[in-house]
Amino acid sequence: MKTDSLGHLTGLPTDGQSILSLAARSLFDVFANASEGMLLVDRSGRVVWINDHYRRYLPALGFEKEEDFVGRPVVEVVQNTQMGQVMETGKPILIDLLSNRAGTFLVSRFPLRDDAGVVIGALGVVLFDQPETNLRPLMAKFALMQRELDEARNALAAQRRTGPALRQARYSFASFVGASAVVADLKRQARRAAQTHSPILLLGETGTGKELLAHAIHASSPRARGPLVSVNIAAVPETLLEAEFFGVAPGAFTGADRKGRDGKFKLADGGTLFLDEIGDMPVGLQAKLLRALQEGEIEPLGSNQLVPFDVRVIAATSRDLARLVREGLFREDLFYRLNVLPLRVPALRDRASDIPNLVEVLSEELALRSAVPQPEFQGQAVALLTAQPWRGNVRELRNVIEQLLLRCESGFVDASAVEAVLRDSGLSQIVPARAEPVGSPSIGVALSDQKPSGEPLGAHWALAPRIRAMERQAVQDALSQTRGNKAAAAHLLGISRAKLYQCLL
Repeated sequence: MKTDSLGHLTGLPTDGQSILSLAARSLFDVFANASEGMLLVDRSGRVVWINDHYRRYLPALGFEKEEDFVGRPVVEVVQNTQMGQVMETGKPILIDLLSNRAGTFLVSRFPLRDDAGVVIGALGVVLFDQPETNLRPLMAKFALMQRELDEARNALAAQRRTGPALRQARYSFASFVGASAVVADLKRQARRAAQTHSPILLLGETGTGKELLAHAIHASSPRARGPLVSVNIAAVPETLLEAEFFGVAPGAFTGADRKGRDGKFKLADGGTLFLDEIGDMPVGLQAKLLRALQEGEIEPLGSNQLVPFDVRVIAATSRDLARLVREGLFREDLFYRLNVLPLRVPALRDRASDIPNLVEVLSEELALRSAVPQPEFQGQAVALLTAQPWRGNVRELRNVIEQLLLRCESGFVDASAVEAVLRDSGLSQIVPARAEPVGSPSIGVALSDQKPSGEPLGAHWALAPRIRAMERQAVQDALSQTRGNKAAAAHLLGISRAKLYQCLL
């Protein structure tokens, strides 16, 4: 029997080959007992063996007897299999989703080699069947990532197809940065609303990203191939608003264009009309807007002709429309017409956990635009940014990050640099970074299995704080290994820099 350095019996081999052989046997036993099925193919790609668990899939695959299945090429009996690729490349496929007649499965595939290292077959393992049920959180994340990737691709394809001069969505849901629960819920509601033709009302403070969300809704809607026309009502003089919306007939008044001029409703025909700052619309124009929305037709200035249109309206405001209705400053009937699918965009202070991700994305975007190197934001700098109330929301955060980029000369942004920019931006009071909670493990201190005296047993064994402490310790070790280089540490850990910053908070 083998013994360790303390003289304890271990029963473990000490040479490399024996260790690998033991690990291989143990791994096979785990797969055989815990998996949902196993399948073995030989060098020619024919099925030579299946275990008892796998036999239950045979009827769904179209085989009554095992003898009809075993001995045939795997590509003929298992649809969409990648076993041939594993044998051809000699490389395993550790995790994959396989869909065929029997259902959808999470599978692994491993090449098998002889003593000379030549591939002589492959082993397929069904890890889970019905992964949409067994791995629902993981599958949901992958589905969300795939959907946002598809939306970004579609938006890019639309821009390339129509050219930059035409009115198209510039953003997708992937552009709305955030992984907090409130943002995930907002995106879920917005995606559902995008598939309808009803008006959408975006509510929220200034700078929260209402216009970006309007672009994303249009990009994922059935009208994505149509135009997206935006009007900032607060930026257009009151005397020009009617002409801006409904257009002008040829020669309608002295100095008018002889060819006339199309209004925003006409320009948005077949697409989406985004009415920003709808709460600033004059009461006199609200009645005409209401009639246009109800009847689906407009009458250009100086014309007696009714022009039909097909437009989906998205309105946005940072004002309290319900209060404006009570005060008689906004028509109640128009409010009900627009308030069909209300979506409230959260303030940045209500999703502070998204700030590290926003810092990463905005600093990269602004660095590329300004042709300057992207600096590293130190943990305390991100913590200080996260602690602020951000009255101007993402727009204000973007301004502060841009100032930090242009002032940075060392390649690193620390808390003092952030504090200086915040003071120069006119903040009367800077909220200090959140202090480390009392009793939480500090960076560099290993978790102890010993329960501290006086601490309730449940509090000590709570999983979440222990995981956070382990993450922070791993980040600290990676930073020590890379001599403080956060980009290299994130790469070493296989995480984004935004996630690295979150672990340091």
